[in-house]
Amino acid sequence: MGEYQHNLDAKGRLIIPAKFREQIGSELVLTRGMEGCIFGYPLVEWAKIEAKLAKLSLTKKNARSFTRMFYSGAMEGEFDKQGRINISPTLKEHAGLKKECVIVGVSTRIEIWAKERWDDYSEEANESYDDIAESLDDIEL
Repeated sequence: MGEYQHNLDAKGRLIIPAKFREQIGSELVLTRGMEGCIFGYPLVEWAKIEAKLAKLSLTKKNARSFTRMFYSGAMEGEFDKQGRINISPTLKEHAGLKKECVIVGVSTRIEIWAKERWDDYSEEANESYDDIAESLDDIEL
């Protein structure tokens, strides 16, 4: 959990905060996320995602389309000694990453956002936060 800001360097590498690296381990899988961000999963969590996706029916067009996009954008990455990870051009384009990035911890994954997109998303979601919470019938905090 948490929100951190870091910049992409000239080689397209992004520092992942030490707090997240401790929980992720030495490698993670990055792929296309929702709302124009990148999802990052520790390998253990990625295996669980793969198991769920394997159960989707190949006869369903939406299932085929989703899995193609989800897997085609996926890349396995290792952290360098400075805690940076390379982000592929495909994923940078998907998320609109140029320089300023926001890394957010969300349950068992991280999300990487272009700062402008995160600011827009966050502002909109914050305005309807109470309404969103009320519409979720299956949680009690």
